[in-house]
Amino acid sequence: MRLEMKLDLKWLLFVLVFFVSCEKDEVLEQDNFFVSSTEVKKYSKAEFLNTLSSVFGAQSAQVSFLVRSGISLHKISYLTKTPEGNQITASGAIIVPTDLTEPLALGSVQHGTIFDNSQAPSYFNQQSESALGQFFASTGIIIAMPDYLGYGDSQNYPHPYEHKTGLAQANVDFLLAVKEFIKKEGINWNNNLLMAGYSEGGYATLATQKLIEEKYSSQFNLKGSSCGAGAYDKTKTLESFINSKTSGESTNNRSYIWVLLTYDRLYGFNRPLTDYFVEPFASDIKINKQNVTISKSFDEILNPSFVAGLKNKTESKWLEAIKDNDITEWKSNVPTRLYHGDADTFVPFFNSESALKGMTAKGSTQVKLEKIVGGTHSSSIQFFLLGTLDLFNTYKN
Repeated sequence: MRLEMKLDLKWLLFVLVFFVSCEKDEVLEQDNFFVSSTEVKKYSKAEFLNTLSSVFGAQSAQVSFLVRSGISLHKISYLTKTPEGNQITASGAIIVPTDLTEPLALGSVQHGTIFDNSQAPSYFNQQSESALGQFFASTGIIIAMPDYLGYGDSQNYPHPYEHKTGLAQANVDFLLAVKEFIKKEGINWNNNLLMAGYSEGGYATLATQKLIEEKYSSQFNLKGSSCGAGAYDKTKTLESFINSKTSGESTNNRSYIWVLLTYDRLYGFNRPLTDYFVEPFASDIKINKQNVTISKSFDEILNPSFVAGLKNKTESKWLEAIKDNDITEWKSNVPTRLYHGDADTFVPFFNSESALKGMTAKGSTQVKLEKIVGGTHSSSIQFFLLGTLDLFNTYKN
């Protein structure tokens, strides 16, 4: 889901001052994910301090005390596989502190929904989340930000939006390539991994965390995870959307439509759009795909026959596909914070409630839900960022 970068910076900066098993046959032992890297830019500490105004504006002076180092920005290319099993070259960003000698933790930050390829982290667009990644890195953490499939080097492949495996496996392969890069460049890494992401990034983070804990624990010393406002319970979200009115915001509908189009493709349904949507929306979506502008409650966009099939369970394959992307019922052994506003009309709050309940029922003892009372999808971001900074600081060593 999308991440809006409009923060209440004055409030955020005020609060900031208070925060001064993979099996052996799963992963080959030799380096085989890294393809290449390019240093895009390097900032001295003084130069980076001068760039803060472009992100933080008049408040930049109030965050300058958190900056400990200059940074170098790198684009990395690596090998992974599409959900269909085809090898592909993908990309991501790595941001390395340049002035610190102590061993540093690695933070993997998964971005929210983007509709423009130029917003992918490896392009280092100052209006994208890579600007936040640069700030995190300047405080003393190696930051890795996957572009995801569908952006950067893999932009010709359709992004597997909100698809559990399509996000998680590519992200794990990215982190394996990052390990190779760190070794190749002689970067002083303390072997600790931290993870964070909001919205689609929250879902991608929890999905990647699950995959790491279940299959790659010997490859990564995962210390903590910060997940914000992710749609972890796809089944309950679908039930809500077909039985209740949604906000009707066109930007929200783009994401909901994108999920449906992704699953139709990746699960091999490939049905006519009129099976899913009523006219004139079906024709508009056929032309513009997820980039349509439709301001209607989502249930009003859907074909009533499709909705009926979901309700009476005759659309069994679709219901199985939805359930396949739930990530609420599994055991985690890692400190995991779930941030979510209870007034979120884009990704309903019950998604984080479901994750807490399901993961706890499976034996997770370190999952905590941070409920943001009155928080919307946008306004809750500042709480997530503060929590992420705290989690990184708590578990980095």
